[in-house]
Amino acid sequence: MASRAATDETGTRSDQVASLVARLSELADRLEIGDLVNRYVVALDRADEPGYDDSWYRTVFTEDVRFAFPIGVHRGVEGFAEFQRAAKARWARTHHLCGNEIIELDGDQARVRAHQVATHLHHGGDAGEPFVVSGYYDARAVRTTDGWRFDELAFHVVSAVGRPLPTMAGVAF
Repeated sequence: MASRAATDETGTRSDQVASLVARLSELADRLEIGDLVNRYVVALDRADEPGYDDSWYRTVFTEDVRFAFPIGVHRGVEGFAEFQRAAKARWARTHHLCGNEIIELDGDQARVRAHQVATHLHHGGDAGEPFVVSGYYDARAVRTTDGWRFDELAFHVVSAVGRPLPTMAGVAF
């Protein structure tokens, strides 16, 4: 009887450990994917700083990533640093805030939705009112040999307030 009790107790402990390991793995995946979101959003405001080149973006995106933004689309990580620098250069300053991340794990893939509010300040001494855009990202992350990376990222505008750039005429905000 003592032998059976030890087996039951060991089996229970083994199941508990397996359950904790699975939960810990899930939490680690969620943290890593959430970190990808945060690193990318912070990079939007730092795109013109040294170090934000295509090799840095490879730590967040796959080589064949697909981007869709109201201001344009881009395919692949190659050249994305310049795409981001050009977008940021249109403004004197920007400030992007992101949150409400929903991460739905499915094995080695995950769907991600994150909300964002972005403030854009115009160039010039009389910059006028800022242009503020709010919306959300829909993204897909995939597990790679180097960790989680986004292979799809699209931003959808919910509202825009203020004065957009004249070059943005025709962009759906």
